[in-house]
Amino acid sequence: MGPNPFIGVIYHWIGGFASATNFIPFRSIKRWSWEIYWLIQGFAAWIVAPLVLAFIFVPNLSSILHTAYQQAPSTFYYTILWGILWGMGGLTFGLAIRYLGFALGYAIALGLCTAFGTLIPPIYSGEITSIMHERSGQTILLGVIVCLIAVAINGMAGVSKEREISEEDMIEAGERDYSFGKGLAVAIFAGIMSSFFAFGLKAGAPIAVIAKQQLLAHHHLDLWQNLPVLIVVLWGGFLTNFVWSVILIFKNESIKQFAGQPGLNPMRATHASGDTMVDFDPLDPSTYDRLSPRTLLANYFFAALAGVIWYFQFFFYSMGQTKMGKYDFSSWTLHMASIIIFATLWGIALKEWRGTSLRTKALVTLGLALLVGSTVIVGYGNYLKTLEAPATALLR
Repeated sequence: MGPNPFIGVIYHWIGGFASATNFIPFRSIKRWSWEIYWLIQGFAAWIVAPLVLAFIFVPNLSSILHTAYQQAPSTFYYTILWGILWGMGGLTFGLAIRYLGFALGYAIALGLCTAFGTLIPPIYSGEITSIMHERSGQTILLGVIVCLIAVAINGMAGVSKEREISEEDMIEAGERDYSFGKGLAVAIFAGIMSSFFAFGLKAGAPIAVIAKQQLLAHHHLDLWQNLPVLIVVLWGGFLTNFVWSVILIFKNESIKQFAGQPGLNPMRATHASGDTMVDFDPLDPSTYDRLSPRTLLANYFFAALAGVIWYFQFFFYSMGQTKMGKYDFSSWTLHMASIIIFATLWGIALKEWRGTSLRTKALVTLGLALLVGSTVIVGYGNYLKTLEAPATALLR
């Protein structure tokens, strides 16, 4: 199957929705510290889900990974290394959400991630020169610029919000720790480090080549060729998060929470009521000395659910990337912009902008509209490339 940018954009939008939604199950977790549920969701997202789905859709998965390692061990090492660096961004991303809320945390951190993850790979490979001299490439770069403008506008909305919203409204929206200054610093670091995921996918391209051969040999769609690459990249990401979570578990002596001892949740991403993750409900005995088996099981379920939902962003990303043709680097822009779009919508649904002025809400709306526009522009640029390819072949 050849490139189809329209279908590719749809896949990226589905992946963006999954990424923007994965934090929602965390709001239902009661009396667990961050490191506990983060480790569980990470194991589900970065170990279990990638292996299970790749095993389902890719034939001879173990053989593919073994062959790729034998042919070029450095491919594995570099792919895992980029995954480790990306994992540092994932660690701090949760803090960005804590300080900025869903809408701004995603917009600023992923906006920077968009720029670095989209532009640096073709600059590193030397493809940027040819890209800038083709109409299709220029269109895609325009889409990246529009995306960054939208992020800047969302940042302006964040500054305006901080000046206008009351502390009571912050608490009601689950943003007790809102701080634009702290959040911006953390989001910048998270955005830069998270962009290394794109490098991991690039480094793992030889694995995808072998997977594609196996898929076609078994008369399967080559749509799944990047699933084995995700396994290796996410190994690196899990390693970073596992080490940090274990450090926190020993530091905070929270290991007993796995068995039902209650703890505190520093994210505080829900309403200040008896159902919050930090307070206890006097009518619910499970929130006193120990969590009830039902509550404990629910915590495991929601943490794992968050992880599985998170993985689906890259499940659909890998599918969308195969449809973008030569300029598959633009997939990163489409993916990031889609995440920010849906995160902004979640922010509106969770009333994160309640109490702000009409000007601030207009900025949020404008930023959202530009983000939608950026995905359309990038998709159109890839469409132009599919038209240029036949013309180039005729000239030869």
